Amino acid sequence: MTDAHREAMGRLTESSWEQIVQGIAESRGLKPAEVQAVADRAPLLAQDAIDARLLDRIGYRDEVYTSLRRKVGTDVKLLFADKWTRPEKPVARILRQVKQKKAPGVAVVDGYGAVVMGRSRRSPVQGQMMGSDTVSAAIRAAVKDERVQAIVFRVDSPGGSYVASDTIWREVVCAREAGKPVIVSMGAVAGSGGYFVACPADVIVAEPGTITGSIGVFGGKAVVAGLTDKLGITYGAVAQGRNALMYSTHRSFDANELERLDAFLDHVYNDFTNKVASGRNLTQEDVHAIAKGRVWTGADAAERGLVDTLGGLRDAVRIARERAGLPADAPARPAVTIPPLARLKPPRSTEDPRAAASVSMWSAGWGSYAEIAERLGLSAYGPLMMPGVTLR
Repeated sequence: MTDAHREAMGRLTESSWEQIVQGIAESRGLKPAEVQAVADRAPLLAQDAIDARLLDRIGYRDEVYTSLRRKVGTDVKLLFADKWTRPEKPVARILRQVKQKKAPGVAVVDGYGAVVMGRSRRSPVQGQMMGSDTVSAAIRAAVKDERVQAIVFRVDSPGGSYVASDTIWREVVCAREAGKPVIVSMGAVAGSGGYFVACPADVIVAEPGTITGSIGVFGGKAVVAGLTDKLGITYGAVAQGRNALMYSTHRSFDANELERLDAFLDHVYNDFTNKVASGRNLTQEDVHAIAKGRVWTGADAAERGLVDTLGGLRDAVRIARERAGLPADAPARPAVTIPPLARLKPPRSTEDPRAAASVSMWSAGWGSYAEIAERLGLSAYGPLMMPGVTLR
């Protein structure tokens, strides 16, 4: 590690540890110093953890259930948390859904995974990806929807494409200019491009432990010529243009190519810090002092003006309702909802939400009918793949 890298990672670890110790101390009725002392003796045996008041008792699964049944009754049902709902009559549920569908509310736009050009999708290697087309279309749909009074943009992303991030950034700016407040709720990570898309929002909400910032840019390439030479593999190429082979993995950058790369990186960094300064009401010099690609916890980012308040998605929705003058029970719903049958029709233009609906690389064989195929239980790989067989 360089000294700067060690300083950044050291503070990131220190801030996270402070939150862990404080959280355990508050929940277990201990002093932070006591938690620290116990942690320094870890890993602990179960009885040691009880003596340190980290645990209440030792027991097996059946003993836990038996103890609970003694307290609440032996005829209780065991349900997963997502299977438990307050009883509601069918008619009342339908009326409530109809009322919420027409009522003014908050639109929720999801931005998960690496930021990429095109549509949101899932890769077997990279997992979920935030597509600029999909997110931009969702924001535009929220702006055009008269029922939408505010937008909550949920961001959980380590960054990615500069152009894709800039595209989404512009839509957030346009939404604000259209009079729709935009509240960003940060998940586990909102770094680099993930922070780029968030910085122009009216309010940024982050968890205390959210990895935040990383306001910076890097570029380069891996040169594998030594490896391929050892394997006896050689390559030849023809090109037109002095820098046509600039990103070839079979040779290093020459001086001219390095100059071009540096110019691009300098441009992106200047643009990034300038937009953060504008969105966060800071000077570019102030942003540069806390940028340089460094990451912060949400708690530290809040102290430096990169985040407005600490909290989760519920807090962001509450703030959005308050900003829009909506009641506390105003509905929060997806910005774009396309009924299954509507997906059967081809999009009319790039403004049609169907043109930017999420796709899955695993479901590419179904094209625009991927979601319908999934709901029908058909093979995700396409129409020429036999559906799975279940033995009962």
